[in-house]
Amino acid sequence: MLEKWRGFFLLSRPVNVFISFLSVFVAIVICGPLDDWPRILLACFTAAFITAAANAINDVYDVEIDRINRPFRPLPRGVLTPREALVFSIFFFFLGVSGSAFINAAAFVIAVVFSALLYLYSATLKRLPLIGNFTVSLATAFAFVYGGVAVGHVRNAVFPAIFAFLMHFGREIIKDMEDVEGDRRHDAQTLPIRYGMYTAKIFATVMLGALIGITQIPYFMAVYGKWYLLVVNLGVNTVLLFAIVSLWRRPTQSNFRLLSALLKADMVLGLIAIYAGRWS
Repeated sequence: MLEKWRGFFLLSRPVNVFISFLSVFVAIVICGPLDDWPRILLACFTAAFITAAANAINDVYDVEIDRINRPFRPLPRGVLTPREALVFSIFFFFLGVSGSAFINAAAFVIAVVFSALLYLYSATLKRLPLIGNFTVSLATAFAFVYGGVAVGHVRNAVFPAIFAFLMHFGREIIKDMEDVEGDRRHDAQTLPIRYGMYTAKIFATVMLGALIGITQIPYFMAVYGKWYLLVVNLGVNTVLLFAIVSLWRRPTQSNFRLLSALLKADMVLGLIAIYAGRWS
């Protein structure tokens, strides 16, 4: 029984859930005001619930692919059945969407729209070149918009949303490069399969390179202060530069997996940079 509960925990992909929670919280902090903590916590938790649900439904649709690409996940290992994962996903989608209705109408609309999009991503869009990458990147970007909407001030969430979109787009392409073997066997037409690894590396480089350039803009527009510039350049952008160089110098599946994990960790550094910029 304990193994099954652990399987549900891993099914949610807790690191992704934590990043989603933290993204909404940082968005709320920079958009303010922090005067309604029940609403703030509700926004953070509903976003986390929808993320957990989306991860679970993704594993349901990808179970055969994951037998090749990620055999350690709960479904390929047989710890959970696809039916159990589906029920888990429906439950957390319901919690996320219904909870968002208690925030405000705009938050509810965002929750409904992106729950539907994330389901479609897993069911069909993920297997299409760039469309799937665009969809999941847009969903992660809207975590910041969702946080801003929750407190009624969206403008300060625009730059973080752009950062998140570019970071996730680049990372999603690298993940597609990592998953080529399993995706090809199950006829998924991702960017590296449809147009080749060279084209995929160019797209990933453009996304991550654009992110490095755009992260400088908020400082020179006096949106964020000097601590933001320090953290974003010494922390976030150093990792991005390493990822770009490594992508071209070591185009192997194991290195793509390493870079994907590294970019996920870099997202947390990005949130720290944005938070630091708010107070500097």
